[in-house]
Amino acid sequence: MSIIEERRTEIRAQEITYQIAVATRTDDDRAEPTPRVMITLEAGGPGGEPVAEGSLDLDVAVAATVADLVADGLLAATGAGRGPRRRSAGRPAQQGRPWNEEMDAELENRWIAGESVAEIATYFERTPGGIRARLPRVGCDPENPGCYLPVPPSRRTDLDGEEPT
Repeated sequence: MSIIEERRTEIRAQEITYQIAVATRTDDDRAEPTPRVMITLEAGGPGGEPVAEGSLDLDVAVAATVADLVADGLLAATGAGRGPRRRSAGRPAQQGRPWNEEMDAELENRWIAGESVAEIATYFERTPGGIRARLPRVGCDPENPGCYLPVPPSRRTDLDGEEPT
């Protein structure tokens, strides 16, 4: 094990002293060394008696997510804060998530059938801006409801079905 970076903090809150150490390290003894984060917590009461201790050993790729989850869990358990912070109130559930072929086909069908951007956004649980941004990707004209984008001259076919040369 090689320690890349280590930070130590001591915080006093009311009569308890917390010592937190965060170390970034790699496991050199593995065939493929992976970066890890080790978090150690110790807390002592006014007489030095231990009131908390523990550690987490995390893959660096999940450390930020685990930090958010721990913070949210502690805030919720103590009633010290609001609920989870990961999604702002009113944000559509599917905002930012990837689209698939079936969703693209449904988006195209709904647009061509004449549904409004607001109706489609509600159906897909996305923002109106997200819907307008996706429409050209499925060949629909976001400026003209119910219409496809025009085919550029370079991609049009002749009357006999062949592409122009």
